Amino acid sequence: MVQRFSPLTLTDAAAERVKVLLAGRDTPAVGIRIGVQPKGCSGLSYTMEFAEAKGPLDEVVETKGVTVLIDPRATMFILGTEMDFVEDKMQTGFVFRNPNEKGRCGCGESFHV
Repeated sequence: MVQRFSPLTLTDAAAERVKVLLAGRDTPAVGIRIGVQPKGCSGLSYTMEFAEAKGPLDEVVETKGVTVLIDPRATMFILGTEMDFVEDKMQTGFVFRNPNEKGRCGCGESFHV
């Protein structure tokens, strides 16, 4: 059996948070969609939204009981990225650890590869 490389991995904390968010929705979703968009002073910003259907070219990552769809325009920017959920005194939210990042803006809103 050939094991396929996953372009994105999720920590246990991220998977659990996604499950909570999906369970709290009034309308069903197949999962979440991750993308990137031009934004901020460094160039790109991560986007997340509920995915009500799989797009024809979406990359599908099924792990730890959740489905993550990756926008095809984002795949090359996030290969090897780990998605985490952090909750502490200073911040609460999803964090992307991307080995391809060459830099981030000072506020952390955007990155470039």
